[in-house]
Amino acid sequence: MIEFTLNGKLTSVDAEPDTPLLWVLREQLGMTGTKFGCGIGQCGACTVQFNGIPMRSCLLPVGGVIGQTIQTIEALDHPVQAAWIAEQVPQCGYCQSGQLMAAAALLDKNPEPEDAEIDAWMTNICRCATYPRIRAAIRRAGAAMPKPEPPPDEPEESADAPSAEERSTL
Repeated sequence: MIEFTLNGKLTSVDAEPDTPLLWVLREQLGMTGTKFGCGIGQCGACTVQFNGIPMRSCLLPVGGVIGQTIQTIEALDHPVQAAWIAEQVPQCGYCQSGQLMAAAALLDKNPEPEDAEIDAWMTNICRCATYPRIRAAIRRAGAAMPKPEPPPDEPEESADAPSAEERSTL
């Protein structure tokens, strides 16, 4: 038995360790949101997140995910999804689950990526060529993501408290 965490739940499957994760997800676990595209890791339709990193599941043997965390499109809850709709990214839609998984991982790493970083990160192929819309949706989703709290300001010194210079000599 091969055990890993899938979409937040401990999962066990009976599969040969060299079986591509894509087929285990689709055929044994019913996670059909992850698509088969090319089978050689070029198109990205099968992209899932492996410990938060986008990976092509057609190239990832299920034996390599033992004890690891996999997230599929079925469990994605991310601002990028609303941005995808707002920017009207999908046309045929086939590549979208892989595109969304890659975009969410990028935004979790950097919610304000420049176009060059988006282009370098998003290596998934869209046969409908909606790349400008994908880029716009990523920027929109990044702007909608919660920003980290800034560190608290230094407390103001009171008139009777020692100054920073005086404290350094104490």
